[in-house]
Amino acid sequence: MKFNTLGTSEIRVSEICLGSMNWGTQNSEAEGHAQIDCALDHGVNFIDTAELYPSNPMSAETLGRTEEIIGTWIGKSGRRGDVILASKVAGKGQEYLHDGMEIGPKKIRLALEGSLRRLQTDTIDLYQLHWPNRGSYHFRQNWKYDPSSQDTAATLEHVGETLSCLAELVTEGKIRTIGLSNETCWGTMQFLRIADANGLPRVVSVQNEYNLLYRTHDLDFAELSHHERVGLLPYSPLGAGLLTGKYQDGKLPAGSRKTITPDLFGRANELVWPVIDAYLEVARKHGLDPAQMAIAFCNQRPFVTSSIIGATSIEQLENDLGAARIELTGEVLDDINAVYRRHPIAY
Repeated sequence: MKFNTLGTSEIRVSEICLGSMNWGTQNSEAEGHAQIDCALDHGVNFIDTAELYPSNPMSAETLGRTEEIIGTWIGKSGRRGDVILASKVAGKGQEYLHDGMEIGPKKIRLALEGSLRRLQTDTIDLYQLHWPNRGSYHFRQNWKYDPSSQDTAATLEHVGETLSCLAELVTEGKIRTIGLSNETCWGTMQFLRIADANGLPRVVSVQNEYNLLYRTHDLDFAELSHHERVGLLPYSPLGAGLLTGKYQDGKLPAGSRKTITPDLFGRANELVWPVIDAYLEVARKHGLDPAQMAIAFCNQRPFVTSSIIGATSIEQLENDLGAARIELTGEVLDDINAVYRRHPIAY
């Protein structure tokens, strides 16, 4: 397992991060604990969660359950020092969570105290803003994204207030570093600019969707990642399981995410299936497991700090972790890029 530095911090994280958003709905507490043990046995030291999880499906009844599962593992194992914990404060819109309040100092403090309590820890290593108040093109909104109505002055004021609050929490020892999620290139740059101008904490990462089917980070964001040392934490490196091939030809495995969310939040559309076939053919040609190929591709991108994987079984998890042992050759990457040239964004 390789390790990378989290932005400009001194924190070193494994190139594979254990995602947890299924725990509490698709996975039980015991299964969540078993996944953590398995991941750590394979060299993983990084776990990502959020106050909103579990998210498939999201509900008021299960809110915070994922953090509770991680917390009981910490309480039972006593291994808090062996993991880097990342969590998130949710953006506005979920009425059953803090009455749908938008991100700001009041909500951040309220959310953080809840997360610390559920996680049974005094400190969160990476605290992230789950999505921006003003909206973004993520969550399959890129086809209708229009920022022309955004209020620039209000956004910049919000960024300053938010960073000041996060700085206080760093001083208090409740968080170590900060990150963004579902953010844009311009939005990330404003956090960096205002932080640098005022001596406030610098963003060390951005957690956005990235995979063979959705590669928006390859363009302007890649340049920002390089020059500003803000690494990408790709979520859904398997496209919600699509890139494993398990849903091809109308298949619907029992207990899979697609049984709960048939369109996989807009990913499973009529255009995506032939693109997946093309990537599956690349894997077959080179004798690779398609899931491992997809994760290894993310890991080899120069702007990626750690790829966030999620699984519903130990067998899936162990297979995904095997990506850490794979180095894709130039021939494989050439074939991947040939598919990408024909299908730059599949959903």
